[in-house]
Amino acid sequence: MRRRPEGWVPPGPVPPGAEAPWRQPGPGETLDCLAGHWRIFQLRRGHRYSTDDLLTAWYAAREAERSGVTPGRCLDLGCGIGSVGLLLLWKFPRLRFVGVEAQEISAALARRSIAYNGAADRAEIRAADFRDPAALRPGEAFDVVTGSPPYLTAGEGRRSPLPQRGPCRFEDRGGAQAYLEVAGERLVERGFTVWVHASRYREENLEDSRSAGLGRIRLRPVLFREGRQSLITLFCARRGPPEEPVEDEPLVVRTRSGAWSQQYRQVRREMGFPV
Repeated sequence: MRRRPEGWVPPGPVPPGAEAPWRQPGPGETLDCLAGHWRIFQLRRGHRYSTDDLLTAWYAAREAERSGVTPGRCLDLGCGIGSVGLLLLWKFPRLRFVGVEAQEISAALARRSIAYNGAADRAEIRAADFRDPAALRPGEAFDVVTGSPPYLTAGEGRRSPLPQRGPCRFEDRGGAQAYLEVAGERLVERGFTVWVHASRYREENLEDSRSAGLGRIRLRPVLFREGRQSLITLFCARRGPPEEPVEDEPLVVRTRSGAWSQQYRQVRREMGFPV
C-alpha cells in the first residue's frame, strides 16, 4: 500500500470518502495514496497506476498551462482504473471528465475512486470500447483527450495471466492509431491530445497523429535513469497540417546515482505527490 512519508502535508482538499464505510477496500483490493489527500482503489494483483500515468497527466496539465487555457472537459480513452483522470480532476477543480474503459472491473474501481474523492458530480466512467461509436454521444467534444495506448503487439513480450493486466499492455482493442483517430474526431478546435507510448515507436506515433489530422506535435522523451535510453515518450498534438515536431529536452526520472532528479521532483510537486 502506498503511504505518505512522515511529516509531509498533502496539498488540496480532504475527500469525503473516509466517512463512507462501503467505500473502503474489499478483499484483494488496496486503497492507495494518489495526489494530495486523494486516494485510488486498485487490485492488489492487477493493473496498478504507474509513473507513465503520472507523467501523462502532468504533460497534459503543462500543455494547458503553456497555452493559457484552463480545460473544461477532458476525455480519457481506455482510462483503466482512472488514474490519469483522477490526477487531472485533482489538478483542475472545475474540470468535467469522461473516461471510457472496456474492462468492467477497471471501470468499477475508477467509479469508486471518483466517489471516494468527492468528484462524482463532475466525472463519468463509461464501461465500453471507445472504438464503438455508441461509447461517446453525438456531438460530444473535449478540450483535452488523454490516453495510454498499450505498448505491445500480440507477438511481443510475455502476457500476464491476470485478466486485468493483459489488455493494458497488449493491443487487444487497438493501439495508438485507434486512440488518435477518436481524439482527432472529438477535440474542440483549440483542443489538444496527450498520450504516452514506447519510444521505439516514435515515428509510427507521429505518422498516426498526422493521419488523424493532428499535425502540430510536441514530444518529450522520458529517461527513467540518466544516461540510459529513452523507453517511453510523451506526445501532445493539435489539429493542423503536418509540421516539424517540437521536441522538448528529455525528462529524467532518476539521476545516475538513483536519486530522483530535480525535474521529476518538480513533476511530483506540481501534481500533489510528496517529494
